[in-house]
Amino acid sequence: MNDSPGSPNGNGSSSNGNSTDTTWQRARRVVLGDPRSIHDPHVFHRISLVAFLAWVGLGADGLSSSSYGPEEMFKTLISPELGDHTYMAVGLALAVAFTVFIISYAYSRIVEHFPFGGGGYVVATRLLGSRFGVVSGSALLVDYVLTVTVSIAAGADAFYSFLPDSMHHGKLMVEFAVIVLLMLMNLRGVKESVTILMPIFVAFLITHAVVIAGTLAMRGGEAPVVAQEIHHDFLSRGLGMLGIVAMLKLFLRAYCMGAGTYTGIEAVSNGLQIMREPKVETAKKTMTLMAISLAATAGGITLCYLLVHATPDPKGQQTMNAVLTLRFNELIGLHGSAGLWFFRLTMFAEAALLFVAAQAGFIDGPRVMANMASDSWLPHRFAQLSDRLTMQYGVLLISLASILTLLYTRGDTSTLVLMYSINVFLTFSLSESGMVRYWLRHRRKYPDWKRHIVIHVVGLALCLTILVMNVAVKFTEGGWITLAVTSALIALCFVIRRHYGDVQNSLKRLDTILGDLPTTHDPQEKPLDPAQPTAVMLVGGYGGLGIHTMLTVQRLFPGHFKNWIFVSVGVIDSATFKGQEEVDEVRSRTEKALKRYVSLARSLGLTAEYRMDIGTEAVTVAQGICAAIASEFPRAIFFAGKLVFERERWYQRILHNETAYALQRRLQLAGMNAMVLPVRVMEETTARAA
Repeated sequence: MNDSPGSPNGNGSSSNGNSTDTTWQRARRVVLGDPRSIHDPHVFHRISLVAFLAWVGLGADGLSSSSYGPEEMFKTLISPELGDHTYMAVGLALAVAFTVFIISYAYSRIVEHFPFGGGGYVVATRLLGSRFGVVSGSALLVDYVLTVTVSIAAGADAFYSFLPDSMHHGKLMVEFAVIVLLMLMNLRGVKESVTILMPIFVAFLITHAVVIAGTLAMRGGEAPVVAQEIHHDFLSRGLGMLGIVAMLKLFLRAYCMGAGTYTGIEAVSNGLQIMREPKVETAKKTMTLMAISLAATAGGITLCYLLVHATPDPKGQQTMNAVLTLRFNELIGLHGSAGLWFFRLTMFAEAALLFVAAQAGFIDGPRVMANMASDSWLPHRFAQLSDRLTMQYGVLLISLASILTLLYTRGDTSTLVLMYSINVFLTFSLSESGMVRYWLRHRRKYPDWKRHIVIHVVGLALCLTILVMNVAVKFTEGGWITLAVTSALIALCFVIRRHYGDVQNSLKRLDTILGDLPTTHDPQEKPLDPAQPTAVMLVGGYGGLGIHTMLTVQRLFPGHFKNWIFVSVGVIDSATFKGQEEVDEVRSRTEKALKRYVSLARSLGLTAEYRMDIGTEAVTVAQGICAAIASEFPRAIFFAGKLVFERERWYQRILHNETAYALQRRLQLAGMNAMVLPVRVMEETTARAA
């Protein structure tokens, strides 16, 4: 294929399971599974998720945040300077539940308007403009990396909570191992990874429902006494010691510290593509399940801390949820081995669910990258699908970034939580701003626009308030790192897009020069002679790049080739992998471009035809087509075009694919003659001077 900047690269490996596969390829199939065929009409159904599985894969992020969100809130209410103000836990529990339902409902409405997914990046891009979109997308990418690291670190804390002191070592290595395991599972496929982890999700729900419901039931009979205690503490410790202003500031700070509780809500709108048809209805059911479970769990745990008088472990070896579970065992009289096993099961389920929660980062992070890559904010290769129909480059980058973040923070959950949640509320705020702007601009079109805009105005007010508080409270304590990394990523995105724009402008000039060639013959279809020399042109979309390659071959070998065959692969990437209709559209577009090449060649007096196929990896599919041509036309030589720049730089290898060189190597190893012809790209400054 020509090295076009507008299409993702393909550098996949042969995966047909024959005896010529290398040891690496066979091992890869064992770990990741056999390739999936996009020609299979049932493939979209097989890899999609019903509402329950989507709740497991995407809702686990939000639900698992009840393991650290309520804890951070509750710990803020206890300090040596201000004393014990845990009576505010009732208000915090109500505030958490209210916030969850408001944001969840607002995103349900967003899903209706953007049924193809994309989440905050697509919403901001479409409704506010591309510059706001790249801010939202960059914030989401950093947030998904932190989703993985916070989940893994908090999961390790919960896991070590029920281990004896002598075993409290090697925690960081355990976290690295979990990231690698999740990476391999997601490279194998989203549905497979979610199905494997489903029992953990169910175990968490059951054990924590028992703790929350049991605690509320046991202390329910003491409601008047508890209410009197809270009222007394509110008057004496709150109004008496702090005053209304200081008390409100403390409440808002605690509420802010628990902002990580809401970070998983956006995952549903980002992961819409992997949901079962009808996607919108499946997403809304998933959102409902997520909102109810998160509000009940996070709010219930916060209230239970207060009811059992839970306090942080002075040694820092047990989480607040571990303390709560032990107090619950005492409350119901569950002692001995039975109490110990229930405690271990609850903590194990919590730790395991936190590991599962990292799935949201692995599922949605690569999808955000793919959307941004399709718009040229990131290298185009991030939009490519593997032979397992997963976004392998995004999964690998998320894994590497998460490992580096854990190394930087040494896996300290408190530090990670400080860095967390700022970005997601930046995205929330941009999404809600976009929806408010949408309804204001279309108020004449929709008479009931006021009814629709209310939820987004309330959501925007909530999200902006939490965002401002997060930045104010967390900035000097570690939040500045998140903002600095996000700003650097935004700047990098603008540099990447500018580069792609410059290259595209150069190719447009080439299209203009070569677009209208003088012709000497009427296009006529003539049969190819397999015994004659054959030029096989590996091309992408129709344009100056492919035409330049064809003319170069004619100039280098004047009159030598009697047959001309144009070959192209329609690449199915994340932007087109939505259903069979989109696959058919790629096939039609690829065939249309090839017919234009054939028509041009015939008008120049050449005998030509075309061959094509579609797939997720251009190199692998093209290799198969070329092998078939070589067996039919033994005197064939294969030609591909490759962009070359006046000043080669290291990043150009990352930003532009190496399809031509990768395919040349494979064809030559298979005994076929292949050449890569350079097509020079003028730098923008040189072009302007010319």
